[in-house]
Order: sequence, then structure tokens, then C-alpha cells
Amino acid sequence: MIDHQTITATLPRHVRARPDTIAVVCDGHTVTWKELDRAVDRLAAHLAGVIPAGRGVALHLPNSPALVLLFLAAARAGREAQILDPGWPAEMTRAAIGELSPGLVITHDPALSVESHALTLVDPHGPFETVVEVIGASPSSQAVREPDPLTPFYVGFTSGSTGLPKGYRRHHLSWVESFRAGDREFDIGANDVVLAPGALTHSLFLYGLAHGLYVGATVILCRQFRPNLACRLMAKHQVTVLYGVPTQLEMTVETATREQAPPLTTMRWVLSSGAKWPGRVMEGLRAHFPASRFAEFYGASELSFVTVVKDDEDVPPDSVGRAFAGVDLSIRDHRGQRLPPGEAGQVFVASPFVFMDYACGGTAALLRDGDAMSVGDIGTLDARGYLRLVGRASRMIVTSGKNVHPEEIERVLESHPTVMAAAVLGIDDERRGERLLALLRLHPDLSVAASDLIVHARSHLPLYKIPRRFALPPRWPLTPSGKNDFAALRRIWESERCQVLR
Repeated sequence: MIDHQTITATLPRHVRARPDTIAVVCDGHTVTWKELDRAVDRLAAHLAGVIPAGRGVALHLPNSPALVLLFLAAARAGREAQILDPGWPAEMTRAAIGELSPGLVITHDPALSVESHALTLVDPHGPFETVVEVIGASPSSQAVREPDPLTPFYVGFTSGSTGLPKGYRRHHLSWVESFRAGDREFDIGANDVVLAPGALTHSLFLYGLAHGLYVGATVILCRQFRPNLACRLMAKHQVTVLYGVPTQLEMTVETATREQAPPLTTMRWVLSSGAKWPGRVMEGLRAHFPASRFAEFYGASELSFVTVVKDDEDVPPDSVGRAFAGVDLSIRDHRGQRLPPGEAGQVFVASPFVFMDYACGGTAALLRDGDAMSVGDIGTLDARGYLRLVGRASRMIVTSGKNVHPEEIERVLESHPTVMAAAVLGIDDERRGERLLALLRLHPDLSVAASDLIVHARSHLPLYKIPRRFALPPRWPLTPSGKNDFAALRRIWESERCQVLR
């Protein structure tokens, strides 16, 4: 029996089982398992012929059939797919290409065609069947063998808002092992229809595509996320598994509620990642997906899955869950010693899912201790093994000599009925070192006084953790992964364009 150790190794099995069943729907275009495997084979042979071993292919493309096929073909060819964000400024794109030194750049931007090793796709949104011809893959190309599972297949990027985002490199086995662990947590398989409505530059949605195809599910993708489109696709294709970051899931549920869409009884799993689920639309989610279970993940680009929360488990309300299957969690002090339950320290993770190394931009040092590593999160483990995150070491604020983690304050402020989102920043102060500023996004048509927020926070926090200044930015920027863009929010505050609450 073949040991399926690479992310594309199961495609021939699905071809044998149901060759004419739809494998992927992307931007209205479809491809069957037979057509998908044949196209991936031809493109893989082409890429292996034009890209030297050890070099990658930089894919500077929007969500499209071209990006799907070329990502899978690079994986089968043993060439890493370097997934560049087409929304980056041109200078950032050129800097990333310069550091990665790919053997080939495939882009939809004619401005990058001046590169000697660049190929421009005028219309990456064309049908699946045209991609092979446009790329120039020969129909007589000999099929390539699946690569060694420890071969790097993917470089993804963190959603940094300043400078060059960190490019993290993964080998096949890191994702295949997480697929297997996911089989122990969930039961996603060949009978499922998976909707991954976000950009494939976000690893959550690329993972949803790769895992869905690995297990034989039909995968639905969008050119770009729009909540009304997501609702239509779920109804049309009778989706059973939905991936999303919290902001996307909230917008989708709010749209379904507003449009009075009928309940979708086929939905079995709603999977959330990228930020802590606020739970504001849980009632609407239950109403719209009455047969669905809900789960959220905590993880990191470098670590992949770390913990999981399922809605039918007895989870402390402020916890991000228990260790995902196959993950060893520990809390350690600055000397690397394991701390007992309840004590705060660095969160260390050991698992077969962790990344290989940084391909570029990796200036931030990881903490390593043998097989375990930390990305700088601070947290506690309770006696049952549930993780509570205190904050990120990089965001810690020192005010009046005390260490404050803004995430704790943000969660308290977001529990106020008028507040949709909060961002707590440290502002220079001659006397305190830093003072606390809370930028807020309020629910539409609601208002609140600073004194009300202070009273609310006082019931949850000590005085030194309570901001005395609150402001409303004119817009609320998010990173490409749907998280609050703290750097952009700070720039908005410094531009003096915020409305200060009295």
C-alpha cells in the first residue's frame, strides 16, 4: 500500500474512485479529479524541467484556477511554491523575490515581467483547462515521481504591516502529519464539500484546499471574500465544512441573518482560526447552521495547530483550548524550566507540524529548547491542560513599572455591549514610561462614554491595567489575515484623526 507522505500523493486514488466527480470549484470554474490530476502531472513535469532542483517558483497570483494548479504542481515536482501576496506594494514584492531567489516567477502583473525569469499570466482567472497550455507544458511530458516528504513545498508569509513579512518554509510531512492529526479531531472526508472563502495567501485557506483534496472532498474557493457570495456558495453547493477567520464568519452570519437565508442543514463543521472567537454572533450561527459543530484553533505560522476548542467540550471561557492531537504543550520560565499549572511563562510547543526555517525576513528570533519552540506567546496551563493566553511578549507594555499585556484589557473592553473591537496601545509618557490608550470600534449606531468603559473595566481589572484614554479611529484597519492591524491603528492615532471619548 502506498504511504501517502506528500500533499498530492492521494490524487491518483481519488481519480480511481470517482474520476468525473468535481474536485475544485474556483471563481465559477470547475475541474474533475481526472482533469485535476492530469493537469498537475503535466505542469509538475514542466516545472521540474525549467526550475533547477533546490529552487522554488514564486507565485504572484490572485485566487484563481492558475494558482490552485501551479501550487499543486510545484508540490508534486519537488519545488517549493512561494506564495506572494498580490496586494503587496511593488517594492515589497521585489524585495521578497530578491531574498527568495526563485527559479521562476509566475505573475499576473506585467510590471514584474521585466524579470528575466518571470512569466506573466494575462488572465489567471481563466478556466482550469487553459492553464496548462498558457504555461506551455508539453502534452507528452513524462510524469514525475512524488518527492521525498521532507522536501520543502511551501513558503508562506506572516501578515506583517511594516517591512518585509517573514517567509516561513514547510516540508510536505509537516502538513501531512497535521492532516492525520485532524483525522483524530474531526471526520472530514470524501463526502464533504469544503468552503475556504479567503485568500490562498492566508495559510488557513491554503491548508483548507490542500487538506480537502488530500481526503477527497470537493473544495470551493472564491476570487475574493464577500459575505453575500459565501452565503450563495454555501447554499448552492450544500457546503458541509466552512473555514474562516472570526471577522469573516461574523460577516457571513450577519449577512445570512439580514437576508433571512434559510438554515443550511448540511453544514457539519464551522472552523475558526486567526484570532480568538468573540462569540457575538454565536446565536445567529446556531440558527443558520443548526446541525453544525463549531471549533476554533490557536496556532501560529511557524507552529501550525497548537490548541483546539470544540463547542461540546467543557472549556474554561477564557481558554484557547487543549493541545491539538499530536502537540506537546509546556509553560517555561526564562531559564527554560517547566512551570506548574497556573504560573505564567513562555508557551512552548513540540509537534511534528512545526516549520523548517525562515526563507526570508526572519529577523525575529524564535526560542528553541530541543524539539520545542516558542514564538513569544505568554500563557498559563491549568491542571486539566487548558491553555490561557496572557499576551505576546512583543506587545507587552510597561507602565509605572508594571508589565501589562494589552490582550487581557482588549478582551475585557470587547465584552462591553457597545464595543466590537479594541486595540490597546502604549503611548510614551515621561512619568509612567508608557500610558495606556484604548482605540475602539463600536457597534453601528451605538455610543459610549469613557466613564462607562472605566466602570466596566474596573469590575474585571486592577486600576493599573485600566486605560484612562479612549478614542474612535475613523476606520478600522485589518491585516490580510483578518486581525487588527496595530501598526496602522497607531499611525492613525498619531495622525490626530481619532475622536477622543469624553
